[in-house]
Amino acid sequence: MPLLLHPAWPLLLGATLTFRALRRVLCRLPLPAHVQTDPLRTWRWHNLLVSFTHSIVSGIWALLCLWQTPEMLVEIETAWSASGYLLVCFSAGYFIHDTVDIVVSKQTRASWEYLVHHVMAMGAFFSGIFWKRFVGGGVLTLLVEVSNIFLTLRMMMKINNAQDLLLYKYAGQRTLGTFLLAILLMLDLMILIYFSRLLRSDFCPERAPRRQQKDKFLTE
Repeated sequence: MPLLLHPAWPLLLGATLTFRALRRVLCRLPLPAHVQTDPLRTWRWHNLLVSFTHSIVSGIWALLCLWQTPEMLVEIETAWSASGYLLVCFSAGYFIHDTVDIVVSKQTRASWEYLVHHVMAMGAFFSGIFWKRFVGGGVLTLLVEVSNIFLTLRMMMKINNAQDLLLYKYAGQRTLGTFLLAILLMLDLMILIYFSRLLRSDFCPERAPRRQQKDKFLTE
């Protein structure tokens, strides 16, 4: 199928427009007093609100995907689920929206690191969207959005000049800790899966599926 006629394009467009509509809705919310006096802070506040929403939705969604399809923890290239595929499309739509928002708002120079991140993320996600490969890997990378919930909240509090609040310090401490905890738990689970394969192949070879014995190098 030609790339331009791929059925994923409507999904990407719908996700991008959803975040655009969300930003318009969030722009109608009242601004903190310290934010509304500065146009740059106002733009950054609205940008972070959209990012905060994306982090909450995609972070929880990624956890649910792994709970429903745990093989994504191991088969990052071939594991696939409809929910995981939609999640990758959803997040790619956010990165497209945020890239356009940064460029249109003339914040390219100040936010160039975000643009680099978004381009790299979209390049990786497009492999899963258009060729259905590494969807599991895309879902795993979105686990970092759980940590980004605290990071974005902390950035919003900083813009609002609320660094003295206990929640600001709490969020700063939990940002890195949550991310590292998620990575360690994921690695522990993968090690247990590999260890169980070795046990089956060494002591219960008759229970190991033939296809698995042929394809998995850890069972040889």
